[in-house]
Amino acid sequence: MTSSAVLRYWNTSLLDGQNFFFDNREASPDPWTKEVWYYDYRTNIHHTLKKKPMRDEHLSDFIECYNPRNRHRRKATWNERDAPEGRWRSYSYEELTARDKTSLDVFWLKDKSLVDLDNLPEFAPSPMPPPHRSEPEAARSSC
Repeated sequence: MTSSAVLRYWNTSLLDGQNFFFDNREASPDPWTKEVWYYDYRTNIHHTLKKKPMRDEHLSDFIECYNPRNRHRRKATWNERDAPEGRWRSYSYEELTARDKTSLDVFWLKDKSLVDLDNLPEFAPSPMPPPHRSEPEAARSSC
């Protein structure tokens, strides 16, 4: 069995939206990858270089979820019904290859800074006054 060196990195504004992936396994007719774990550190997280720089403690939740000591015991913090704000989840190989162009750029958290057009409050239309006729129009109609 060959050794595997895998580094998966998530998109952040600090990295200019780049993903990194290295794998040195031998080629196989069947995919080696069964699932890919993601930690969404993009959505609703804001850092700046001066006022709110990214620090080691900001990644403590990721390190705990990543579980480097036993990757087979990783547990998702996201669940559609019970934990829709969870940042850690996996996608199966089948889910990823079914995506358009097999994109690994996935989103599941709602960005709170965007307007949710599906859940806007319904407003009753205000009664419109009758259209105003200009003086030349009124003069022509009286002839």
